[in-house]
Amino acid sequence: MTTLDQFERKILRLLQADAGLTTAQIAEAVGLSPSPCWRRIDRMEREGIIRSRVALVDRRKVGLNAHVFAQVRLNAHGRANLEEFSDAIRGFTEVLDAYVLMGTNDFMLRIVARDMDAYERFFFDKLSKLPGIQEITSTVALSEIKASTELPV
Repeated sequence: MTTLDQFERKILRLLQADAGLTTAQIAEAVGLSPSPCWRRIDRMEREGIIRSRVALVDRRKVGLNAHVFAQVRLNAHGRANLEEFSDAIRGFTEVLDAYVLMGTNDFMLRIVARDMDAYERFFFDKLSKLPGIQEITSTVALSEIKASTELPV
Protein backbone atom coordinates (compact mmCIF):
# COMPACT_ATOMS: atom_id res chain seq x y z
CA MET A 1 0.00 0.00 0.00
CA THR A 2 1.26 3.43 -0.91
CA THR A 3 1.03 6.15 1.71
CA LEU A 4 -0.76 9.20 0.33
CA ASP A 5 -0.52 12.64 1.87
CA GLN A 6 -3.36 15.12 2.23
CA PHE A 7 -2.61 16.80 -1.13
CA GLU A 8 -2.53 13.50 -3.03
CA ARG A 9 -5.83 12.41 -1.52
CA LYS A 10 -7.41 15.71 -2.58
CA ILE A 11 -5.94 15.32 -6.06
CA LEU A 12 -7.40 11.82 -6.34
CA ARG A 13 -10.83 12.97 -5.17
CA LEU A 14 -10.83 15.75 -7.78
CA LEU A 15 -9.66 13.51 -10.63
CA GLN A 16 -12.21 10.83 -9.76
CA ALA A 17 -14.97 13.43 -10.00
CA ASP A 18 -13.63 15.04 -13.20
CA ALA A 19 -10.59 13.60 -15.00
CA GLY A 20 -10.74 16.49 -17.47
CA LEU A 21 -9.46 19.04 -14.99
CA THR A 22 -6.19 20.68 -15.92
CA THR A 23 -3.17 20.49 -13.65
CA ALA A 24 -3.54 24.22 -13.00
CA GLN A 25 -7.18 23.77 -11.91
CA ILE A 26 -6.25 20.86 -9.63
CA ALA A 27 -3.28 22.74 -8.18
CA GLU A 28 -5.45 25.74 -7.33
CA ALA A 29 -8.12 23.56 -5.74
CA VAL A 30 -5.67 21.68 -3.51
CA GLY A 31 -3.42 24.61 -2.64
CA LEU A 32 -0.28 23.72 -4.59
CA SER A 33 1.54 25.38 -7.43
CA PRO A 34 1.22 23.60 -10.79
CA SER A 35 4.70 22.03 -10.90
CA PRO A 36 4.55 20.10 -7.60
CA CYS A 37 0.95 19.16 -8.39
CA TRP A 38 1.97 17.78 -11.79
CA ARG A 39 4.84 15.81 -10.18
CA ARG A 40 2.43 14.21 -7.71
CA ILE A 41 -0.03 13.27 -10.48
CA ASP A 42 2.80 11.94 -12.64
CA ARG A 43 4.16 9.82 -9.77
CA MET A 44 0.70 8.41 -8.98
CA GLU A 45 0.27 7.51 -12.67
CA ARG A 46 3.71 5.86 -12.89
CA GLU A 47 3.05 3.88 -9.69
CA GLY A 48 -0.34 2.70 -10.95
CA ILE A 49 -2.35 4.50 -8.28
CA ILE A 50 -4.05 6.35 -11.14
CA ARG A 51 -4.70 3.55 -13.63
CA SER A 52 -6.21 5.71 -16.37
CA ARG A 53 -8.28 8.80 -17.02
CA VAL A 54 -11.51 8.00 -18.83
CA ALA A 55 -14.88 9.36 -19.86
CA LEU A 56 -17.77 7.61 -18.12
CA VAL A 57 -20.52 6.82 -20.61
CA ASP A 58 -24.20 6.41 -19.71
CA ARG A 59 -24.94 2.90 -20.96
CA ARG A 60 -28.63 3.63 -21.58
CA LYS A 61 -27.90 6.67 -23.74
CA VAL A 62 -25.79 4.49 -26.04
CA GLY A 63 -28.46 1.79 -26.27
CA LEU A 64 -27.23 -0.71 -23.67
CA ASN A 65 -30.45 -1.19 -21.72
CA ALA A 66 -29.88 -4.67 -20.27
CA HIS A 67 -27.72 -4.82 -17.15
CA VAL A 68 -27.13 -8.36 -15.91
CA PHE A 69 -25.11 -9.95 -13.14
CA ALA A 70 -24.09 -13.54 -13.87
CA GLN A 71 -22.74 -15.88 -11.24
CA VAL A 72 -20.71 -18.69 -12.76
CA ARG A 73 -19.86 -22.01 -11.16
CA LEU A 74 -17.19 -24.10 -12.82
CA ASN A 75 -16.89 -27.87 -12.68
CA ALA A 76 -13.71 -29.51 -11.32
CA HIS A 77 -12.08 -29.45 -14.76
CA GLY A 78 -12.97 -25.77 -15.16
CA ARG A 79 -11.49 -24.87 -11.76
CA ALA A 80 -8.25 -26.49 -12.84
CA ASN A 81 -8.20 -24.11 -15.82
CA LEU A 82 -9.21 -20.80 -14.22
CA GLU A 83 -6.77 -18.87 -16.40
CA GLU A 84 -8.35 -20.20 -19.60
CA PHE A 85 -11.80 -19.11 -18.42
CA SER A 86 -10.44 -15.73 -17.26
CA ASP A 87 -8.77 -15.09 -20.62
CA ALA A 88 -12.00 -15.86 -22.48
CA ILE A 89 -14.01 -13.50 -20.24
CA ARG A 90 -11.48 -10.69 -20.79
CA GLY A 91 -12.20 -10.96 -24.52
CA PHE A 92 -15.96 -10.39 -24.21
CA THR A 93 -16.76 -6.68 -24.60
CA GLU A 94 -20.18 -7.29 -23.03
CA VAL A 95 -18.49 -8.14 -19.70
CA LEU A 96 -17.66 -4.93 -17.86
CA ASP A 97 -16.40 -6.46 -14.61
CA ALA A 98 -15.38 -9.96 -13.60
CA TYR A 99 -14.49 -11.12 -10.10
CA VAL A 100 -13.21 -14.41 -8.73
CA LEU A 101 -15.34 -15.33 -5.71
CA MET A 102 -15.02 -17.43 -2.59
CA GLY A 103 -18.10 -19.50 -1.85
CA THR A 104 -20.48 -21.58 -3.92
CA ASN A 105 -19.84 -19.63 -7.14
CA ASP A 106 -16.49 -19.07 -8.78
CA PHE A 107 -17.09 -15.84 -10.73
CA MET A 108 -19.36 -12.80 -10.70
CA LEU A 109 -19.72 -11.00 -14.03
CA ARG A 110 -21.34 -7.64 -14.73
CA ILE A 111 -22.67 -7.67 -18.26
CA VAL A 112 -24.38 -5.12 -20.50
CA ALA A 113 -26.31 -5.72 -23.70
CA ARG A 114 -28.63 -3.79 -25.99
CA ASP A 115 -31.67 -5.64 -24.63
CA MET A 116 -32.61 -9.02 -23.18
CA ASP A 117 -32.63 -10.64 -26.63
CA ALA A 118 -29.02 -9.53 -27.11
CA TYR A 119 -28.14 -10.85 -23.65
CA GLU A 120 -29.78 -14.17 -24.52
CA ARG A 121 -27.63 -14.40 -27.67
CA PHE A 122 -24.50 -13.55 -25.66
CA PHE A 123 -25.47 -16.15 -23.05
CA PHE A 124 -26.08 -18.99 -25.51
CA ASP A 125 -23.55 -18.12 -28.23
CA LYS A 126 -20.59 -17.10 -26.06
CA LEU A 127 -20.80 -17.45 -22.29
CA SER A 128 -22.42 -20.86 -21.96
CA LYS A 129 -20.07 -22.33 -24.58
CA LEU A 130 -16.97 -21.75 -22.49
CA PRO A 131 -15.40 -25.04 -21.33
CA GLY A 132 -15.68 -26.06 -17.70
CA ILE A 133 -18.94 -24.30 -16.83
CA GLN A 134 -21.23 -26.19 -14.49
CA GLU A 135 -23.87 -23.52 -13.88
CA ILE A 136 -24.67 -19.89 -14.70
CA THR A 137 -27.20 -17.90 -12.72
CA SER A 138 -28.24 -14.60 -14.31
CA THR A 139 -29.82 -11.80 -12.32
CA VAL A 140 -31.27 -8.82 -14.20
CA ALA A 141 -30.88 -5.39 -12.63
CA LEU A 142 -34.19 -3.53 -12.85
CA SER A 143 -32.92 -0.14 -11.74
CA GLU A 144 -29.74 1.47 -10.53
CA ILE A 145 -29.79 2.88 -7.02
CA LYS A 146 -26.13 3.89 -6.87
CA ALA A 147 -23.28 3.58 -9.35
CA SER A 148 -19.95 5.14 -8.60
CA THR A 149 -16.37 4.83 -9.73
CA GLU A 150 -15.10 7.13 -6.97
CA LEU A 151 -13.12 5.42 -4.21
CA PRO A 152 -13.38 6.98 -0.73
CA VAL A 153 -9.77 8.22 -0.48
